[in-house]
Parts: sequence; C-alpha cells; structure tokens
Amino acid sequence: MFKRHFFLIAAACLIGLMVLAAVWRVAFGGDEKAAAGPRAGGRGQQVAVAVVGQRPFNDRVVVLGVARGARSVNITSSQTELITRVMFSDGQRVAAGTPLVELQAREEDADIIEAQAQVAQAQREADRYRTLAERGVAPRVTAEQADTSLATARAGLAAARARRGDRVLRAPFAGVLGLTTVTAGTLISPGGVITTLDDISSIRVDFPLPERYLGQLSAGTPITATADAFGGETFSGRIALIDTRVNEQTRAATARAVFPNPGGRIRPGMMMRVVASQGQRTALAVPEAAVQYEGAGAFVYRIAGGENGSTAQRIALEAGAVEGGFVEILSGLQAGDQLVASGLNRIQAGAPVTTGPARQRQGQAGSARP
Repeated sequence: MFKRHFFLIAAACLIGLMVLAAVWRVAFGGDEKAAAGPRAGGRGQQVAVAVVGQRPFNDRVVVLGVARGARSVNITSSQTELITRVMFSDGQRVAAGTPLVELQAREEDADIIEAQAQVAQAQREADRYRTLAERGVAPRVTAEQADTSLATARAGLAAARARRGDRVLRAPFAGVLGLTTVTAGTLISPGGVITTLDDISSIRVDFPLPERYLGQLSAGTPITATADAFGGETFSGRIALIDTRVNEQTRAATARAVFPNPGGRIRPGMMMRVVASQGQRTALAVPEAAVQYEGAGAFVYRIAGGENGSTAQRIALEAGAVEGGFVEILSGLQAGDQLVASGLNRIQAGAPVTTGPARQRQGQAGSARP
C-alpha cells in the first residue's frame, strides 16, 4: 500500500514539474524572441520586385457581337396548304431560284386547263373574223374585238400559270439550307418555317461601338475577331457601316463588320469578339500581379528605403488598360519605382521587407526575384 501511494505522489510531482516548465517557457520564451527579434528577424519578409517602366500598349476596342450570314431567310408559306413534294435535302447548297417544296395545286391546275381552253377558243374566233374582214364579209371592228378577246384570254392563262408557280417555293438567293422536319403530306400554316437559307460566303457582325470612338473609327477600318469555337485563331475583316444614331441608354452606335468566310467555318449565331485597333502608344506599366484592386480603386506596395531598412508602402493609383499581363499606370507612380511583385495578401503597410537585385528591361516594365 505504501509503495502504491509513493508512486502516485511521485507521478503527481513529475506532472507538476512539467507544467511549471511549460509555464516558464511561455512566460519567458516570448521575451527572449522579442529581444532577439531585431537581431534575427530584422531583415523583414523577402519579396520579389517589379520595377515601373515604359511599355507599348495597343489602343483598341474589344466588344462582343453575333455572327450573321450575308443574307438569311426563313422559308415559309403564305397560306395554309398541304406539301405534296420536298425537293431538297438538309444542308444542301442551292442556287437562286432552286425549287424547294411544292404545295398542293389542284385548283390552280384546273384554272390553267380552263384558261388554255379560253385561249384556244379566242384564237379560233380571231382567225375567223380576221379572214372575214379581209374578204369584206365582216366589219373590221369585229376582227379587232376578237383580237382583244384573244389578248384577254392569254393574260388569263398567264395569271393562272403564275398562281400555279406560287405553289412551288424557291430559294430567293444562293446559300446553304438548314435542317427541316417537313415531308410530303405535312400541312404547313402561314409563318411556319419549312427550312432556313443562309448565304455564308461572308459573315456580318453587328456590335455596339461606344460613342467616344466614333471619331476614330469609320467605314473601311480594318478589324479582327475571334470565336470560342476556333481558340485563338484570328479572322480579319473591316467595318462596313456605322449606324447614324447613338442609343441614348447605352451611348453606343451599332457598327456592322464584314468578314470573308471561305469554307463556311463561321456559322450564323456564333458569338464573336471583335477587336478594332486604333494604334499603339507607350505608357508606364507594372506586372498585373503587383496590382491589387479594392472596390473601384487599385493600389500597390511600393518599396521605400529608410534608416532601419526597406518597408512596403501602400500607394493608391489610377489603372488603365490591361494587356499582355501588364497594367497601364495613369497616375500614382513614377518610372523606376520598385514594387512588391507578388504575395500582396501577405504584406501589410509599413512592414519591413528585403529584396534582391531589381532590374528593368529596356522599353518595358521589369521584374526580378531575389
């Protein structure tokens, strides 16, 4: 019994000593680190450096537009009728005037037969009265009346044939047909789409052009465009027309661009990113990673020297265009300023930092890592 109590007392004493050691370390270890801080950690956080420098920027307008065919139309019927024949296939290329579908035309066929009979009758009477008038048996006015009746009958036949021709729907221009769901026996209603027809030899793209660019861009200005379907491939075209009116809400005018489309790769309905360049300029720039945005503003950490070493100063700036991984600096910095290039979320204003040798490439913003 005595031995068991002895071991319990010894264990309690050991635990007490361990707790006292931990308290001593917490109480006096922090002071030692604080005292050693200026010696051991006084150099501050090590950061990469970016140097503010000159860089070329392209003045350009980038907007979204939707591709349309040079001409596009829905093939529809103007009346309710039964389709008796479909004369095309899906995706077929057709010439202007190619017959596409034929509608039921029983009455029109009967009208043509009747008109032909009337023409034949009028022709016989005109021939007979002309012969009698030449012989002096019938007055010439009767022959003239017979000729008039013949002309009227021929006009009636032409009208009947025209009505019969309206029962065949034809391609109004050359292009490519879309998909269809109609077959012989389908009852089509007015406005019902039989198929689509697109002329995609060239593509037009309508896009909003901000009014501040109206004095710099005009009809004939070369532009480029890209589509998600083709990755980074660029298509070249030109501005064909700019609308005469500016939208009062968006403060933009509608511009129409035209792009050649060999092979029909660009399809109507595709989203296009249209880029209109206005020239090149040189401006102060820094790497995009060195700029942090907060609300409507932006700021950087400029590295400033002092008696106790370098510190990071938070500087508000006015940012401009973003291109090629660089941000244009409109105000707030000067050429040659050194900035913290990355890891801005770990930096606090006024914090000590250490840097490696910074360098600046000629003609563009530079960066370096220690």
